[in-house]
Amino acid sequence: MRLRCAVLDDFQQVATEIADWSPVAGDVDVVSCAAHFPDEDALAAALADVDIVVTLRERVPFPGSLIARLPRLKLIVASGMRNSVIDYAAAEAHGVTVCGTASSSTPPVELTWALLLGLARGIVEEANGLREGGPWQRTVGADLHGRRLGLLGLGRIGGRVAQVGLAFGMRVSAWSQNLTRERTDEVGVELAPSQEELLRTADFVSVHLALGERTRGLLGPAELALLKPTAYLVNTSRAAIVDQEALLAALHEGRIAGAGVDVFDTEPLPAGHPMRTAPRLLATPHLGYVSRANYATYYGQAVEAISAYLAGSPVRRLPVSPA
Repeated sequence: MRLRCAVLDDFQQVATEIADWSPVAGDVDVVSCAAHFPDEDALAAALADVDIVVTLRERVPFPGSLIARLPRLKLIVASGMRNSVIDYAAAEAHGVTVCGTASSSTPPVELTWALLLGLARGIVEEANGLREGGPWQRTVGADLHGRRLGLLGLGRIGGRVAQVGLAFGMRVSAWSQNLTRERTDEVGVELAPSQEELLRTADFVSVHLALGERTRGLLGPAELALLKPTAYLVNTSRAAIVDQEALLAALHEGRIAGAGVDVFDTEPLPAGHPMRTAPRLLATPHLGYVSRANYATYYGQAVEAISAYLAGSPVRRLPVSPA
């Protein structure tokens, strides 16, 4: 019997074009799902006759309750090698193999700078004004050279964001709970003495932390109140690291100059969500990982994972055991 594979959240309808699926064409029928399934009931209905699921990032949860409703499910392939919304114990209990793929840090680094530069120079407002025949020049851009960039997190992505900041002539400092001077010296940036000091002194703050119990709600009302009124906040990491209500309040009240956001508490963002209309906000629909090269990796390695599973030798199994 041929297997059925569903590719979730293929919004651009490119999954079957950007990678070569011919290695599994003899055994698997691939169905691309361009529409997002909003809840567990919708997912259970849509995936009832599916054996393999390819899922993008951490947008679609696979709790034990859903896995139990999918008796045909045999394999989940998740993009990236970390996924916090899959119940691995339930998957194992129901005989479902979970595999991952590689993921490049380059696209989120580039998008971080697209948002930061867009904010600093008022790119969207000025471009729209030019198209609409409005006033010639509306904004006065914020300088980068000589200003302080504060990074929350200095891992793979944060370290590369830092290098671009240094190339712009910015003063770069970083902080996280486990960050060492050895790491900041390696990257060539300053180690902020505390999170509070980083927030107080930075002209631009960019978030590059993994979401966990220690980072959930890390930037709440008290922390956002430390930012200068001329400061900008960029979050391309996870929405839950920043208190969303507190951020909206800061934007509406003009307590910060602006924010660039690529991640949201609900995705896709509902039509009436306040993030869609907040002032001083440059928002993008979670494009951090969305690039042609990254998609070629995701879907190409998804095909590899399916082929390996069919051959009885799954690759890149999740979760990854601690070293």
